[in-house]
Order: sequence, then structure tokens, then C-alpha cells
Amino acid sequence: MEVVIQPDAAAIARLVADEVQSLLAARPDAVLGLATGSSPLAVYDELVRRYEAGALSLARVRAFMLDEYVGLPDDHPERYRNVIEREFAGRVDLPAGAVQGPDGNAEDLPAACAAYEAAIAAAGGVDLQLLGIGSDGHIAFNEPGSSLASRTRIKTLTSQTRRDNARFFDGDVEAVPRHCLTQGLATIMSARHLVLVATGAGKAEAVHHLVEGPVSAMWPATIMQHHPRATVLVDDAAASRLQLAGYYREVFAGKPSWQGL
Repeated sequence: MEVVIQPDAAAIARLVADEVQSLLAARPDAVLGLATGSSPLAVYDELVRRYEAGALSLARVRAFMLDEYVGLPDDHPERYRNVIEREFAGRVDLPAGAVQGPDGNAEDLPAACAAYEAAIAAAGGVDLQLLGIGSDGHIAFNEPGSSLASRTRIKTLTSQTRRDNARFFDGDVEAVPRHCLTQGLATIMSARHLVLVATGAGKAEAVHHLVEGPVSAMWPATIMQHHPRATVLVDDAAASRLQLAGYYREVFAGKPSWQGL
């Protein structure tokens, strides 16, 4: 696992966008994994800026979302398919239908989960998966206690996650759905490159466990320690609990620029 400490979200966004741009230059039809929440927003803004400047195109890209709420109306602004469209897909040249997500309004939710796994496999898997991390260590909606071998499935959200996400629902915790469909930890681990972004002191404890703690279902993101190519990008505040922060800075400072993330 590579840990990259940067001063702020803008610096992190530039590095992640560099990696995406390099991937698309080599593979214009690459498959991207898209995350929602606050963490990836600066990355999406930077990719949009580069698209508008003519520096990259996503016209041949396919993309898969990590998760989706169960039961939100199709036109609800916080339905994740709509969030991705608003924050990223609708601002670049991704073709209609290029972004797929699990169907949280399907009549048969287990069948929808199986179909989503099959769609990812049919696309050849995800080349680069963008991730955030919850304050309790969840990635996607794999809450503490999730099976490290899990695949796309229905999950019940913890009270902590619903409180964290209430900010997207005008502060109303009761408006946050109790259930979701989410890629499992094994599904996420199948991606060829994991890129996790975390900013702010509220993520410091989770980042500490992710990077330096034991692998445990109690901190689901720790499964990333077993991935052959996982990059964790954090700002100074999110890195504040890291015992080896100085070493991570030294390693990244000495890395050849041609290597990328």
C-alpha cells in the first residue's frame, strides 16, 4: 500500500487526475469505478477542468458505481445515480448509458445484485476504483462487521453512517435510507488499482486503522492492505494519527515522477 500525504484536497485531486489521465492515454476504453460522498468531489472537478481544456476524453470509458440507496425515488437528488450525473458524468463526454449502478428500486434486489456483479465481470473488471472512507472505516457501504469475502449485496446502514450522511438530506437523519445495495469488499478488491482519498481530521482514526492497523472486519477498509496496488491519498489532517507519517512523506518525495501513483 502506498500512502501519499498532501497539504490539501486540491493537491490530492491533481495527483489522482494525473493517474486517470495517464490511464486513459494508454487505454481510452478503460473501466473506472466511481465513488460518491464528499471525498471524490475535488477529483471530479479537476477531471472536468481537464476535459474542458481538451486534455482528456472519456468518450470510450465505461464506469461502475460503488453503491446505491434502496427505495429513493428515481428523481431524488441524493439518489447516487443522480449525484454521479450531477457531479461528474453530465459534465464530461461520458456517453449515455456508460455509467452503471446497482438498481436500488428493483423488485428483486438479490437478483439485481447478481446482475450487477455479472455486468462488472462482462466489462472485464474495473481498472481504477476511486474510494472514500467512512469515519467508522467503511468503504462503499461495507459497514463494520462486513465479510471480507463479500460481493454485491443488500446492507443495513449503521446509525453512524446515517448520521454522517444526514448532511446530504438537510440534516434529517430519518430521511437517510436504512438500506443500500453495495459492492462487496471482494468485488472492490477485484479492481486493478484502488485509489482512496480521505481529507479532514474526522477521517484520521479510520486512516490510521486502514494503513497501520491489523486487517479486521471491524475496520473494513483494512482489507486494502492485501491489494497488490492500493494508493491512499490523505491531507495533513487525515494523516494526523499516522505513526509513520514522516516515512510516507520521505518515500513519496523520493519516488521517480514517471512512476505515477
